[in-house]
Amino acid sequence: MTLPEQGPPDRSLPESTLPGTAAGDAASGLRAQARAWLEEQLSGAFAHARGLGGPGREHEGHELRHAWERHLGKAGWTCLGWPERYGGRAASLADQVAFHEEYARADAPARVGLIGEGLIGPTILEFGTDEQKDRFLPPIRRGDELWCQGYSEPEAGSDLANVRTSARLEGGEWVITGQKVWTSLAHVANWCFVLCRTEPGSRRHHGLSYLLVPMDRPGVEVRPIVQLTGTSEFNEVFFDGARTAAANVLGAPGDGWRVAMATLGHERGASTLGQQIGFRRELAKVIETARRTGAADDPVLRDRLVQSWLELEIMRLNALRMLRPDPGPEASIAKLYWSEWHRRLGELAQAVQGRAGLVGEPDELRRLYLFSRADTIYAGSSEIQRNIIAERTLGLPR
Repeated sequence: MTLPEQGPPDRSLPESTLPGTAAGDAASGLRAQARAWLEEQLSGAFAHARGLGGPGREHEGHELRHAWERHLGKAGWTCLGWPERYGGRAASLADQVAFHEEYARADAPARVGLIGEGLIGPTILEFGTDEQKDRFLPPIRRGDELWCQGYSEPEAGSDLANVRTSARLEGGEWVITGQKVWTSLAHVANWCFVLCRTEPGSRRHHGLSYLLVPMDRPGVEVRPIVQLTGTSEFNEVFFDGARTAAANVLGAPGDGWRVAMATLGHERGASTLGQQIGFRRELAKVIETARRTGAADDPVLRDRLVQSWLELEIMRLNALRMLRPDPGPEASIAKLYWSEWHRRLGELAQAVQGRAGLVGEPDELRRLYLFSRADTIYAGSSEIQRNIIAERTLGLPR
């Protein structure tokens, strides 16, 4: 089997491949505009921001990346799909994909506002009052306020309905007590959306509410968790009588489960195809290393490299097939596929380095191996994704 000369081709996405979009030059026009703007900006004042951040490297250049986030917002390159009333461009899926692909291709820094733009922003658009939209959406779009997600707990990870963090109304405020864990970027966030139990004695997905909580208030404590990579991009968060305004409940009190599930539905969208450009870059590095170390001459490793190349092509085709505003439970197929593929790529990265990959300070490929172990756990573990596919897509019994 012949080893590919490089990673899978860095293809652009034709407008006609997107379901539900009209044929035309809109996406190609925005693609060219985005490409030119990114090249100009990342060659000037933000040249040092290229390539900073990303999974396992969120500690890199946070202040510079936050300045870049504000720069993106000022230039109108954040929240492209949002309504124009809230500062977006009401961009089509084709436009959004084009931007995310060009952003990844330019090796632009990892976004610090991703949770705000990709998760809580769309959820506020769907469930928020006019007052909540006017208060929270503009700072997200401008890159001024950063968010984190308060879902998982020590006893409620994949089994999210088991949350124990509680809140009660007192003097016009919600008073929150409990603990969240694996909270990505909590140490730099201004706000957290917190799923908590607001009806005493309720069980499972009943009696939950979705609260918007400021992180700079008394009673909020953030403790970093050291990862295998030696860095700490996620944290434990303790709420000890922390307060937020009574109006900072998204949706109706007690309806938090429905709102929380809607947030998860926004987690996998147009940015997926941009993510895959990063995957292609990593695979190309693994192939290059295999040639340099001689690992490519091993028929077993060569077969694994080619298989990885083919599977990444399949990943792209599957992402195109499922790209629509509301993919439904089928989105679990994409998450399961890419996370398991990326974990295997990390193992392959170690294998092609041989013994040299086991000693010294972690380099790019060893960080890939170490952090990709988490891919099959965060954003819904592989076990949970298989359950969702079985029950909601295939119609199998629980």
